[in-house]
Parts: sequence; structure tokens; C-alpha cells
Amino acid sequence: MSTEELREEQQFVSGLYARLDALREEAESAVQSSLAQVGNGLQARLERDVMVAEQSGVLAALDAGENGLCFGRLEFQDGRDHHIGRIGIRASDVERTPLVIDWRAEVARPFYLATGHTPMGLRRRRHLTTEGREVTALHDEILDLTDTTRTGHEAADADEVLLAALDSARTGRMHDIVQTIQAEQDRIIRAPHRGVLVVEGGPGTGKTVVALHRAAFLLYAHRELLAKRAVLVVGPNPAFLGYIGEVLPALGETGVLLATLGELFPGVTATGTDSAAAAEVKGRAEMADVLARALRDRQQLPEPGAPLIIEHDDGDLILDWEIAYEARAAAREADLPHNLARPTFAFHVIDALTRQLAERIGHDPYGGPNFLGPDDIAQLGKGVAVSAEVHAALEELWPTLTPERFVTDYLAEPVHLSDEDAALVRRAPGAPWTSADVPLLDEAAELLGQDDSAERARAEAERQRAVAYAQGVLDVSYASRTYEFEDKDDEDAEVLLAHDIIDAERMAERQEEADHRSAAERAAADRTWAFGHIIVDEAQELSAMAWRLLMRRCPTRSMTLVGDPAQTAEAGGVGSWQDILGPYVEDRWEYARLGVNYRTPAEIMDVAAEVPRAAGVVGFQPPSSVRSTGVRPWARRVDDLAAAVADAVALAAPDVGRLAVIAPRELHESLAGKLPDVTPGASPDLTRPVVLIDPRQAKGLEFDTVLVVEPALYGTSDLYVALTRATQRLGILYAGVLPPALSAFA
Repeated sequence: MSTEELREEQQFVSGLYARLDALREEAESAVQSSLAQVGNGLQARLERDVMVAEQSGVLAALDAGENGLCFGRLEFQDGRDHHIGRIGIRASDVERTPLVIDWRAEVARPFYLATGHTPMGLRRRRHLTTEGREVTALHDEILDLTDTTRTGHEAADADEVLLAALDSARTGRMHDIVQTIQAEQDRIIRAPHRGVLVVEGGPGTGKTVVALHRAAFLLYAHRELLAKRAVLVVGPNPAFLGYIGEVLPALGETGVLLATLGELFPGVTATGTDSAAAAEVKGRAEMADVLARALRDRQQLPEPGAPLIIEHDDGDLILDWEIAYEARAAAREADLPHNLARPTFAFHVIDALTRQLAERIGHDPYGGPNFLGPDDIAQLGKGVAVSAEVHAALEELWPTLTPERFVTDYLAEPVHLSDEDAALVRRAPGAPWTSADVPLLDEAAELLGQDDSAERARAEAERQRAVAYAQGVLDVSYASRTYEFEDKDDEDAEVLLAHDIIDAERMAERQEEADHRSAAERAAADRTWAFGHIIVDEAQELSAMAWRLLMRRCPTRSMTLVGDPAQTAEAGGVGSWQDILGPYVEDRWEYARLGVNYRTPAEIMDVAAEVPRAAGVVGFQPPSSVRSTGVRPWARRVDDLAAAVADAVALAAPDVGRLAVIAPRELHESLAGKLPDVTPGASPDLTRPVVLIDPRQAKGLEFDTVLVVEPALYGTSDLYVALTRATQRLGILYAGVLPPALSAFA
């Protein structure tokens, strides 16, 4: 083995880190200089904030390069030579010579795709293994078989680097895979971003991490577009988002919004839990029509023969069925959301009541014409329009509603559902929101709309005041010029002042406060935000109503959906991909499948695959495991379940890395009492040596060792998920019986 090759790579990597440090120092200096600026004007603050935001983004990208900055080298047959890394870095020379190529650049693609059969012009591909800033190993692959040059670092196994990564201990956080992206994964990561791409794959195929790297690639390839619109990543639960939260920052990308479905309605965080049956009802596509019908019910009329009597200074006003009916018909014909149509309803009611009042006051008892003129009637109308009693009547018949109020009222008294379904979703006001409520809130927001006319009027008034103030400043400037230069010659009078180069409108605009939040931060606060791209993990779990919400968030339908129908656990899941996408894009979507299991050893996968097979899951295809550990899963029947779990954890803990106890939620309290320093909850700390989670929380996660507790209490999908979370060892403990699919252990 050549130590010279290792020394040369170390010298290069050391120089690369020196350049990284210099760039980081420049960015930090720029941030500090900007923060030190003491300008008092809004323009000065604007320039400072923009500079800080830009340089902070640069710093984030540079910090991402600290670990594993350079991990590959491409030597081409034509003499070209490129180092590959997680970010691109250039030298400080005039030509800005590339020192290391970003893994997302097109020239880096042979690092992931080249083979001996299709070398893509490569002579040699080298993997650099580093610890911190030290190069610890080199692994060379010869792709030009006619080249007899050898370095002594040729890998005996082409998958040596990949297998080493797969066998490494888990940390409780998902890591990026820029060093080990496989060809089938690379094709998905770099697929064109327009339209919908469905990525299906069984457990351990890396579909989640591939989707995240796809987000990083799209932000690199389409920076100008997606940096403005942001990318949304939707995950199944808070534990999952915590698990994947470091992947994109490690790739230098911080402008991505990660959220669960329950966090996609600004101002609402879903902390409640529905029964599976209630969630299924709420998720049905028909709920959109149900809510629309329930809203029409809120647009009421007085009972025939029982009009609303409205007290007024000039005598009671009679708001009867006929007046309300005509006003409602006009409002509905406007084809506007409920709150935006309310002014139309109010106008017609106020007009009718005004005419009623005018007829009474101006009536000639001798049959002559009404003696009130147009101005008199207009004045009466103003009085009717500002009457608190009239507004109370309008609110009773056509109330101004918020999505929260409307959905709360609906769930308290659900209508347009069967008695059975209504009983499932009915709940008292004040209950916490659930994830299944969020699509209902979003649907309600669409139906209701938001009447922002008053807000816009206030904003315009404020703008006019700012313009008037600016004009005053310019007038003072002009007067000062007249006074200052009236006794000077014409040459001096050519000096330009403020009023010579700017008008009041533009001057006022420059004084407006700018919004310096990132696109992701602004998107999180804006329900109507249109994302540039959406990635949905565990997409097979989402209901029809959830898809309505997500499609509103992405009018361009630029999406990457990843999932596995065999792992569908939610009763409200739509089903096939065509069922999900048909209503929105018909058949205009692409499909890709990942068929290689990188996480789960063959010994564990053989056991897990029997679960969906025994259940007769249609179209089930287990992924092929790339490795075998030689360690078979075990199962044991016990009398004291909690004590047995504690003993198994204590026995395994010294050398298992991260261990997960996966158990039904109803067993968590008893198990936690036997497991020191283990606290169950909605957002468990996955970096701890031992965690206690339920099967739904386990989705998308992986651990070195897994203990599955009482598997007979799981559904088919939940059991399949639980059995496929381990990268090394799997154990099963039960006090009852084993499911038939695991009968081999009985």
C-alpha cells in the first residue's frame, strides 16, 4: 500500500480546509462588520440586514463542509482530475479555479454512476475516508481495465465503503449519503423537478434519505426559483422530523421547511389524537362537500311569518324571509367565499331596510309621492348601515366566521353524516386539534375566505400618510435650496438635493420596513404560500383531505412522493398512487422503485417479509437485502413482560449502539417504569442509548437493535414496520401469543 498516495491526499485535504477556514473567516468578518454598522436610517438597517442574511447563509454552507468536506476523486482517461465534496470550493486566484466539486454538479455524476461496463470516461474512482480533517484510508476502483497502473489502495470489494457505512453504529440521527449514493438512487435524486415523481420502496431502501438529497439537489440546480418559493418536506410525526433534521443542514441547505401535516395550518399545532375510525371519517374526500353544505346551513333565513324585529331610532325595522332570501341569493350568485360574499348580503339587506324606513317616514297619507329626496334617503341608509342592531341581525343570518370557529362548531354538532360517523367525530368545543382536523381547517379557510378590505384600507391610509410626510420633507428641502442658493451663482445652484432625484411616493416606499425572514419562515406563517417543490414522506398514509391541502400548497404540482403501500397503517390512506394523483394530475406522473434494502440484514428481512405475505397484501415485493450479519432474530415468551424487557435491554445495552423498544402505546407506562432514563412521548430523544416508541413513531427510523414487544397487538403494517427498523439485531418478547406470520418462532 502506497503511503505516498495517502500523504498527497492528506496534503490536498489540509489545503482545502485552510481555504475553507479562510472563507469562513471572511464571511464571519462580513457579518460582524454589518452588525457593527450604526446607521439610524431604515435604508441603512435594510442594507445591514440583507448583508447579514446573505453572509449567514454562506456561513451555514461553509459549516456544512466541516465534516467529510472531500470524499472522492475522479481521474479521467483524458487526464482531467476532480475532487468531489459536499460543497464546492474555489481557489482565490483570478480564474477562481475549482478545488473541490460539489457532489450535485453534473461533472460529479460519474462518481455515482460509472461502472466497469460503462466507465463514463473514468480511469479511476477513489473514495477518501476521513476522520475530522485527517485522511484515514483510500479505496480505489479501476474502471479502465487497460490501465495497469496500481496505487496499492485498490478495493477488494467494490462495495467496501458502502458496507462500512451500513455497518456503522447508529447515532439517533439520519446521516447524509453523499459518499455512498448508489446508481438507482442518483437517478431519482437528479430527476427533472417538474411534475410529480413517485418513489416507492420497501423498508431500508433509502427512499427518505434519497428524497432529502433530491431536495438538496433541486435547491442547487434551481436555486433562483426554489430559494424564493422554498421547499416543503412533510413527515409523518415529530420524532421522524427530529430524526431527519440534520441531513439538509449537513448538505449546506437551511431554506427548507420541515413539518408534519398537523403543523400546516398557521397558528394551529395539532396535539390531540383521534381514534383510527374518526381520523378515517375526517379524511374522506366527501368531507369537502360535507363542510360546504354545513357552511350553507350557516347562511340562514328568518322563519316565514317570524321576521327579525330590529330596534331603530326611527321605528322598528322588519327583516323578513323575503328580504333575507333575495339578499342571500344575490350573495351566493357572486360566487365568492362566505366571508367575501357577506358584504353583498349586507348591502342588499341594508338597502331593503332603508327603503322600508324611507317608505314609512316619507309616506304621504293622501297618496302623493314620497316627500324624501335622494339625499334624505342616503342619510337614512347611513344610519341603518351603522346600526349595531342591524349588524347583530346580519351576524345572525350570515355570520363572519374563522376556520377555527367553523370547524369547532361543526365537530360539536356534525351534520350531513350518518349517525354512526357523526358519533365518531363529535367532540366538545375546547378539545385540542388533531392532525386530521388540519385539512378540515384548511378546507374551511378556502370556503370562508378572508375579508381583508378593512386591513387594506388601513394600509392604504398609512401609505398616504407616509407619502404626505415625505412630500413635506421634500417641500422643506426645496425651500431650503431656495433660501440657501438665492444669492449664489448658477454653477453652485446645480447641486442636486433630495427633491431633484426622488418623488414623495418613492421616498415613502424606501422607509417601509422590509421582511427579512427566509422563504421557509415566511411560508410557515402563510397558509396561502405556494411552494416551489413539496416532498412527502410516507405519502401512502395521507387521506384524501390531506392531499387537497397539499395540492393547494403547490399549484405547479412539482412534488416528490415517497412511500410503500405495504407499510400503510392509516385507515384513511387513499390507496394506490393513481387514486391519490388522478384527481389532480390524471396520469401525468412518473414512477420509480427502489428495490435494494441497505438497512435490514437478510436474516431479519426474511422474517419480516412473512407478515405481509401471510396477510395477503396485494402486490407485495420485499426489497433485496445487500448484506447478511449471520445473526438470526429471536423470540421469547415470558410471564412478566415489563421485567423481561428490562432484562433484555440491560443484557444488550453494553454493545448494541442505539436500542429501540417498540411496543403498543398502552404498554408504555408499565414498560417505562422498568427502564431507567427512558421517557415515552410524542417527541422522544432518539439520540439516547435506549428509546421507547410505538410502531407509528418508528416509521422511517432505524436502530442498531430493536426489541418488538407483544406483536399480536399490532396490525399487519405496524408489525412489518417494527420488524424492519433494526440494522443489526432483532428480538421479540411476548406474554400472549405470536401472530401466525411469526409461527416459526413458536
